[in-house]
Amino acid sequence: MASELYNTIDALSREKGIDPRIVVSAVEDAIVVATRKYYKTQENLRAELDKDTGKIRAFAVKTVVERPEQVEDPLLQVTIDDARKLDPNATVGGELQIPKATEGILGRIAAQLAKQVIFQKVREAERDTVYNEYIGRVGEIVNATVKRLEGPEIIFDIGKAEARMPRKEQSRLESFAVGERVRVVIARVEKASKGPAVVISRAAPELVQHLFQTEVPEIYDGTVVIRAIAREAGERTKIAVMSKDKDVDAVGACVGMKGMRVQSIIRELRGEKIDIIEYHEDPVTFAEKALQPAKVSRVTVLDPSEKHLEVVVDDSQLSLAIGKKGQNVRLAAKLLGWKIDIKSEEEKRQEVEQQMSQLVAPSATPLEEVPGLGEGLIEKLKTAGVTTVEALADMTPEQLEAIEGIGPKTVERISLAVSDYFSNLEAGAASAGGEQSPPAEAQAESAGAATGEPEATGETVEVAGETATAETMEGAASTEPPAEEHAASEAEGK
Repeated sequence: MASELYNTIDALSREKGIDPRIVVSAVEDAIVVATRKYYKTQENLRAELDKDTGKIRAFAVKTVVERPEQVEDPLLQVTIDDARKLDPNATVGGELQIPKATEGILGRIAAQLAKQVIFQKVREAERDTVYNEYIGRVGEIVNATVKRLEGPEIIFDIGKAEARMPRKEQSRLESFAVGERVRVVIARVEKASKGPAVVISRAAPELVQHLFQTEVPEIYDGTVVIRAIAREAGERTKIAVMSKDKDVDAVGACVGMKGMRVQSIIRELRGEKIDIIEYHEDPVTFAEKALQPAKVSRVTVLDPSEKHLEVVVDDSQLSLAIGKKGQNVRLAAKLLGWKIDIKSEEEKRQEVEQQMSQLVAPSATPLEEVPGLGEGLIEKLKTAGVTTVEALADMTPEQLEAIEGIGPKTVERISLAVSDYFSNLEAGAASAGGEQSPPAEAQAESAGAATGEPEATGETVEVAGETATAETMEGAASTEPPAEEHAASEAEGK
């Protein structure tokens, strides 16, 4: 007949759903810990529970060796001669069990320590049992009852164990009362956890899938198939469905007569919005439907390997296509499994114009390509941040005069040099096209005559019977300027 202690252990095991041998082992380990603490010994201790009497005996275990010189640790080994004094049947290589008195001497502290060890072992065994029970049921829908609220988390009773629902696994539209029954998804099972090891969710897409299977017979029997679900719990869900029967409308079957089927699911989800979309193999067509209720102008596949789409919508539809805080396009991208760039017609037009302008934009020409600019003048312009002929041509005389060391005469010289440069380019382009145009030299001469200054080219010119280049002529003219103007020019150069 089993003892009262063993009957208690057996009842505890049934309540916790664990093997009674695990509880017995926990009790024996607790006695070993308490005995070691009482005797303050490092011997190899062992304990055994007698099922019939309920008594637990503890003993030290030593290995039997033949000769004294083989004894390396007296706490763990004993010679055959000493062993046979306690047990005549001892043999070399066997074990000698030396009893340790425990009854009535361990005391209250040792008993408390044993109790803690038992509880810890039982808790670990219970956790392992729950893990093994539910690890294969991840993703399954179960009925749960609200047991208690622990801050932001909710503790549920799921039958054989407790489960917790963290804040991120809850829908913002839902609140629960103790004792309420709801359907939940087993999200994951944690091996090492301080609280309940089973984590459940009301935010997982599997919950919506299960509700549709329950409410829509065509989905349950396989006529209509759910191909993809994208969900933001408490906000909106997009679900893509397709029909295997050409006579069955997949979207209509999910909506139901007067929307009864989908309304039932919305009530279960406390008012969460649901978009039901017909699935298409073509990503372009699928994207147009996934972005509903916005109307899409066109969809372009940018990179099939990277799954990248560009969607263009009318300017009035842009905010609707993007959705509140980007929710509509985000859910559509998740539903498709493609990256989506969404633009308005105006943004696309500006982008095309910019690309065209970049294609026809002239290449940047360094200032050194203009023959009429001297090295000193080029250095002054570069110091002011002007490094190309195109940037120089776009500057007004006032902007040029604002540069240190450049006055009206120098501005006039720069204007002449730039004009000559572009005239030469146009003349070259015209001659290449078979058109007749006056020589560049003639144009330069006419320009020089109009301004009263010599041509600003790299060719040599005659000034006062001497030969000089245009690069060394700072304000030179065919006639000597008045003394006042000459002095002003020198002061300006300084």
